[in-house]
Amino acid sequence: MGGIIWLASYPKSGNTWLRAYLHNLLRDPVKPADINELDQFCLGDSQAHWYYHVSPHQDLSKVTMADVAPLRAKVHEAFTKAHPDSVFAKTHNLLGEAYGMPLVSMEHTVGAIYVLRNPLDLVISLADHFGLDLDAAIDMLGDPEAGTPNSQTNAFEFYGTWSQHVSSWTGEDSESQMHLRYEDMSGKPNQTFRRVAKFLGLEPSKARLDKAIRFSSFKVLQGQENRDGFRERSSHSEKFFRSGKTGQWRQILSKSQIDRVVADHHTQMDRFGYLP
Repeated sequence: MGGIIWLASYPKSGNTWLRAYLHNLLRDPVKPADINELDQFCLGDSQAHWYYHVSPHQDLSKVTMADVAPLRAKVHEAFTKAHPDSVFAKTHNLLGEAYGMPLVSMEHTVGAIYVLRNPLDLVISLADHFGLDLDAAIDMLGDPEAGTPNSQTNAFEFYGTWSQHVSSWTGEDSESQMHLRYEDMSGKPNQTFRRVAKFLGLEPSKARLDKAIRFSSFKVLQGQENRDGFRERSSHSEKFFRSGKTGQWRQILSKSQIDRVVADHHTQMDRFGYLP
């Protein structure tokens, strides 16, 4: 029997890019996979319809987060029953607990790929996604209670601080987990995405790997959104795929804002080569 392979990240760190790459690699389509069909390939840990299958609640916005917390394990079990082989599932949750219940059910887990991004760049995308100014987004990165509430379409998510989130998913070495940096996905795509394939036990030909990388390039993803829209775009944002560039913080953040991020997250930034 298989289990869940988590595709995990703090929001706006490259999770959608990773999902698009894996969709194109594993399904090997003749044209780029539709970004609005990624949920057919990778399940969403917070998608409300899964919770409606395992509980009497038919509107999560009308119940408390404490009511929903015990349902996650049932949802994760439902993932594995619906997909007897291993299945990919996206999560933005911390690897830990909320309301006394685990956010990730280890008994249904067989592996995880964690994507992280320089918080100095991340905070710019985060501000756009959540409709915040930069200082409020910096506050969010350092908020141990950060997350999103229940809604009709999604169960609550719990992030903690950026540092807590990163540490929770990368704190222990394990053969069943790997992590990758957004910056390496951007700057060294062939090397980085081949490493992902190897982690999954795959040995794609160079042609197939190159095609998957090309079909999931930022330019292609952005072009699809411009043409067809993207269901996962926040109502606060004009675009989900904004620029995809790294190092924008040098032109956008003030010195005091940079200093705040570094002061809050120095240890994890140092671990992953993000200190300015």
